[in-house]
Amino acid sequence: MVKGKCYAAVDLGAESGRVVVGIYDGSRMTLEEIHRFPNGGTNILGSIYWDPVRLFSEIKTGLAQAVARFGDALCSVGVDTWGVDYGLLDRTGQLISMPHCYRDPRVDRVMEACGERLSMDELYAGTGIQIMFLNTVFQLFAETQETPQRLEIADQLLFMPDLMNYWLSGVTANEFTIASTSGCMNMRNGQWNDEILTRLGIPSDIFLEPTAPGTTLGPLTEAIETEIQAKLNVVTVGSHDTASAVAGVPAVGSEYAYVSSGTWALLGIETAAPIINDQSQRYNLTNEGGICNTIRVLGNITGMWIVQECRRTFAGEGDNYDYAEITRMAEPADPHVAVIDPDYPAFSTPGNMPKKIQDYCRDTGQQVPETRGEILRTAFESMALKYRLVLERLEDLRGGPVEVLHIVGGGSRNRLLNQMVADAINRPVITGPVEATSVGNFLMQMIAGGDLKSLDEGKALVGDSFETAEFEPENPAPWEAPFEVLKKNIG
Repeated sequence: MVKGKCYAAVDLGAESGRVVVGIYDGSRMTLEEIHRFPNGGTNILGSIYWDPVRLFSEIKTGLAQAVARFGDALCSVGVDTWGVDYGLLDRTGQLISMPHCYRDPRVDRVMEACGERLSMDELYAGTGIQIMFLNTVFQLFAETQETPQRLEIADQLLFMPDLMNYWLSGVTANEFTIASTSGCMNMRNGQWNDEILTRLGIPSDIFLEPTAPGTTLGPLTEAIETEIQAKLNVVTVGSHDTASAVAGVPAVGSEYAYVSSGTWALLGIETAAPIINDQSQRYNLTNEGGICNTIRVLGNITGMWIVQECRRTFAGEGDNYDYAEITRMAEPADPHVAVIDPDYPAFSTPGNMPKKIQDYCRDTGQQVPETRGEILRTAFESMALKYRLVLERLEDLRGGPVEVLHIVGGGSRNRLLNQMVADAINRPVITGPVEATSVGNFLMQMIAGGDLKSLDEGKALVGDSFETAEFEPENPAPWEAPFEVLKKNIG
């Protein structure tokens, strides 16, 4: 028999998904992973799609296993996912088509036409969102150009966590933090920007009034209650996984920055209001919704994706390395052979990533990393340097220093990268909890259920419940010259 209350977090990432249960005994929280399953886009005739039906089936499997394990102690469920992607529902509530993956090439084909309707300066000024080809607003413009029939019959747009919540509860909603990633919202007032949508030919009536994180949508549908043999409430958590991850950072105050490290690395600060001006636009920083009336001012950095793609290429060549082996190859390699910009467009798509890295170095007049270890070390070092660039831009934007950087998420397990970051930024790095996204998901469920009074109380609970590690700068001087190379290459 479990003592205390339990909460189920559904955490869907671009590479995998899982169902995790948080157990709260009144003073500490512990986690138990119940079910893990693979995820990834599938290329069908040149388009890349997600499979939401399979993901939902996996969610139900995980919830059934959680109920079998924890019984009546399980109170509620919350879903968080990556940002920007969506499904369209028709007037009967049915999904019109499989959701496209944000790496789908359709946006590339329409960016010029989009710019003729609306300049990128106007788009940033009207939304405060970093200009990235994967943003929902560009995906929807691609719909108007290539598949307008979908929008003609669409009644509602649901982002990926909204879609899972709908299938769980029967209630449709656009949760605020996930909606804020779209590039369709005016972040100054948290409402949809009808002017931008109209100029791009995107129907504004498919969007719903944004719903605050921590809202109880209702119980599971009767069919799912019967299937998993339990009655649970469905809660809108910080449905964007980064919003939940930031909620799980065990720090308060304003003198820290965070990185949610995974396929993407999102580095930012929390503020009470968005920062949208010429300087933030030059730095290409984004303003996304946080929980408890906060804004996440951050930069989206290509994170472990480049290493993941290197690993995939090596596997295709017959060498199936795990991530520990990947790190062991990188660690003894010569340092600072070359520097890449992790956000260079060629690195954003699947393919032979080691060759792409070598081509970039050759094209920018640098020494070309030859061994697998040198290629991987170049990727890790370049991530650390890009962290420094974004961190310095955030300090410049807010007019004050950041004293410490907290790294959470799966990428925080990589001790080599953590030390590289501490040296590159020349200040302390604190890592953990690894499961910050699930932790933040639980905190919002606990606030919704009345078990926590505030997020600050929740962050104190995180600090009491989970171990962290600290990395001090050891040798920052050799990072200065590579940092100048990065800035030169970016321009």
